[in-house]
Amino acid sequence: MESTQAYIQSNKERFLKELIDLLRIPSVSADPAFAGDVRKTAELLAAGLENVGADNVEICETAGYPIVYGDKIIDPSLPTVLVYGHYDVQPADPIELWISPPFDPVIKKTDIHPEGAIFARGACDDKGQMFMHVKAFEAMIKSGSLPCNVKFMIEGEEEVGSENLGLFVKNNHDRLDADIILVSDTGIFANDVPSITTGLRGLSYVEVEVTGPNRDLHSGLYGGCVANPINILSKMIASLHDENNKITIPGFYDKVIELSDEERSEMAKAPFKKEGYLKALDIEDVYGETGYSTMERGSIRPTLDVNGIWGGYTGEGAKTVIASQAFAKISMRLVPDQDPKEITQLFYDHFISIAPLGTRVKVTPHHGGEAAVTPIDSIGYKAASMAYEKTFGKKPIPVRSGGSIPIVAMFEKELGLKTILMGFGLDSDAIHSPNEHYGLFNFYKGIETIPYFFSYYSKLVKS
Repeated sequence: MESTQAYIQSNKERFLKELIDLLRIPSVSADPAFAGDVRKTAELLAAGLENVGADNVEICETAGYPIVYGDKIIDPSLPTVLVYGHYDVQPADPIELWISPPFDPVIKKTDIHPEGAIFARGACDDKGQMFMHVKAFEAMIKSGSLPCNVKFMIEGEEEVGSENLGLFVKNNHDRLDADIILVSDTGIFANDVPSITTGLRGLSYVEVEVTGPNRDLHSGLYGGCVANPINILSKMIASLHDENNKITIPGFYDKVIELSDEERSEMAKAPFKKEGYLKALDIEDVYGETGYSTMERGSIRPTLDVNGIWGGYTGEGAKTVIASQAFAKISMRLVPDQDPKEITQLFYDHFISIAPLGTRVKVTPHHGGEAAVTPIDSIGYKAASMAYEKTFGKKPIPVRSGGSIPIVAMFEKELGLKTILMGFGLDSDAIHSPNEHYGLFNFYKGIETIPYFFSYYSKLVKS
């Protein structure tokens, strides 16, 4: 392992340069205008895997964007780690809020990252974190210290719901046969407080549409006489939470598992400073479901949030109009045992039922996924914990994340494999937002830590 770490230290500048080249490509999967760039990124990754020693590298076509596969089977009798990541990124909008161009990476020092952070769309989610695995693999190969078999599966549609990944996995069981899955698409508490994500919330995502009159109307002639779709939609959305910020959809909480006082007490040991939290977000106080802490609201409790709402005139000046239609996008984060399809149906039935006469409502389901939990007594978790402890100098804290990675539950269902979430990002990295960034400390620490996971995991499986 010393030779692996020495190789990493002597190639850090090149690793960073290669990441910058990767970040320059606007691989936005949500916008067809960037289709060529998404494919260009896949081709660059495939070439990179081949160059560092991966075998059987292939750009696997799907009905959407391709999946990059590669492997290194050094001995079929040894354990196999399947590494998953994604090379697509979120749209950069709103562009005007970026302090530097989103696809022209720059390195800047910040209070949290005094050693510097790379600012670019995809820097943390997930190009930077995915690329750590490619470079860690390179270091193990070049130093002759790869202790087990490795397979890579890097997709280009994670940010739009991984629509074609499930079919690829279903059709490639033999190719993807492994003992465990390793993913870096999560984070740690702080650079001096390592943590490992042991749980993810599920997701149900819908779009709603309220239609009133058959055309836009003059608000002076018709105001107060017909249902205004924007007013109605606002009232309907407001009714989805009660005075305690609990979701009012009938049956929504029926399968929610309440954690024991002991489990909640263990979670409370995780470091959380309310003052710093408020300052980082520039808000006066927290807000959420009564009876739960901020940490609990963001991890073990389900939520419902409006992600976008629009309708009517939003241009310069005034236009006195009652819009014919109003729209909103709504996401619901789910906890273990909540079925996303069932929750989507409950939302559909309820939202349709509360629409007043004079309006028509349409609910369009989008992507979703189930929650997932990783046992902390598993070999995979123990190996990850030992790896973090080795490079950070302290034992990591197991935490449940509020985010969703639907493919984790799908992997377990299709491949029968648990996933270890070895993330290195920070909450302050502004993923999905303007000025996304990733600390150089975190990028390099990930590359240094991953080889230790492979080493410890191989030893624990053998013992």
